[in-house]
Amino acid sequence: MGNHDKAFLIFIWIGCCLFPCLGIAQTATENQIAYFPLKEQLEKAKEHPENTKEIAQAYLQLGEYYHSLGLFSEATEQYNLALEQLGTSLSDKLFITLNNNIGKVYLSLGKYELAEQHFTESLLASRNLNYDLGWATSAGLLGASHEKQAEHKDALEDQLQSLSLFEKLKDSSGIALTNENIGSIYEDLEEYEQAHQYFEKAYTFFEGSTTVEETNVLNNLGDIYRKTSDYEEALVFTTRSLVLAEELNDLHQLESAHKDLSKTYALMGDYEKAHSHLLLASEFNNQMITSQNSDQLNVLQTIFETNKKEAEIELLKEQGKVSKANQNVLWIALFAIAAILTLLYFYLGRKKEAKIKLQEYKQRMLKAELEKKAIEEKNLQREVQLKTSSLSRYSLHLSQKNKILLDLSTTLTNIASRKNMNTSEKIKTLVKEIDHNLQEENEWDEFMSFFKEIHPEFIKKLSSLSENSLSPAELRLGMLLRLNLSSKEIASILRVTPDSVRVARYRLRKKLPIDQKEELVNFMVDL
Repeated sequence: MGNHDKAFLIFIWIGCCLFPCLGIAQTATENQIAYFPLKEQLEKAKEHPENTKEIAQAYLQLGEYYHSLGLFSEATEQYNLALEQLGTSLSDKLFITLNNNIGKVYLSLGKYELAEQHFTESLLASRNLNYDLGWATSAGLLGASHEKQAEHKDALEDQLQSLSLFEKLKDSSGIALTNENIGSIYEDLEEYEQAHQYFEKAYTFFEGSTTVEETNVLNNLGDIYRKTSDYEEALVFTTRSLVLAEELNDLHQLESAHKDLSKTYALMGDYEKAHSHLLLASEFNNQMITSQNSDQLNVLQTIFETNKKEAEIELLKEQGKVSKANQNVLWIALFAIAAILTLLYFYLGRKKEAKIKLQEYKQRMLKAELEKKAIEEKNLQREVQLKTSSLSRYSLHLSQKNKILLDLSTTLTNIASRKNMNTSEKIKTLVKEIDHNLQEENEWDEFMSFFKEIHPEFIKKLSSLSENSLSPAELRLGMLLRLNLSSKEIASILRVTPDSVRVARYRLRKKLPIDQKEELVNFMVDL
């Protein structure tokens, strides 16, 4: 490359860096200015709430304005507000446009499934209305979504359907754009001859229009020539696209044209020019991003300031209304506070008196309850003492009775053994009656009843401590030991010998968990 060529490239680079920057500032200002008429149009429409379609249309235009700046969240909000105005009129043409626009937002964000839901809904609504323009637009958008997902067969079917509808409507712009979309699908499929035919058809509509669409078709034709190795033709069409992009000052098309020129020169082996164009493409890409960010920032700042001013105006209006009522409210509030304080004073005084009386009453009731419980406890203690003494007396009485009866039985037995006496038969009968009385258990039942009243849990506790079940005789022995009776007294009550009582005590001890040093009587008493 000569010095003149280098100087020329440097000159172009400086020019592209400087003049687009001026364009950025100008575009930002234009975008800011464009916001106010749209906002004003919306406010005027809102003055007539009954004109829901006009309000929805104003929201739609504001949403499209946000969409063009890449403010997708704000755009979606405006579209949804417009849909709210339409209510249940989901078969309206305006609904189809709004629904397609929401789908475009999702398409831009790469959320293809959501985008296709909206496009399909719009397509069905258009068919029901026989609204061919909406049908054609929805089908084309569906095709674009399928193409981005490399679903080329579905994309081609959708675009051909869209083309047929646009041809029926004789819509030249729709025909041209759809032809270009079909050409793009064939380009992805590497069927370059078919792609070239559809791009040529599109170009016949756009040729000489000096529009972004013409620039884009020229670039696509240059791509086809490059991919079919016709580099000279590729340079011609891509250069024409670049010149037109410079005339329109379209940063995206400038970046695309320089990038394609870089690819073509690289394939031709001219790597220096390829590198130069690649640098310019990168520079325009940076400018485009900066421009977009600047536009978004400026518009968001304008929106913020506008909303802030509106809020301040509303606040001043409200403050004006409030200030008039404040004085009256203040006097009413002071009077109300004074009345409340007076009522509260009397109320708290009476409540305090009532509380003191209630506490005194509770204290009297508590004192009476304590006195009643003390009397009941004393009576209970006396009753236990009486029952204990009765049980002890009853035990001694039983012991003495059994002893007397046993002695009497022994004496009569001796008399009966004398053969010379005539009363032997009577005495034998008497002995039988006495023995019968000795076997009666009624007194034991009465004894058990007395014992359970004084020691209700004793038998249950004693039975639970033994791994082996205790016999009735062993339970009786335990009860008599609990009364702290001696072996002799127990022997008399049970009508056995003291030795038999000792043996019974030993056997009972073995069945119970008693320490060797502990007395059996003490164990029973503590139980």
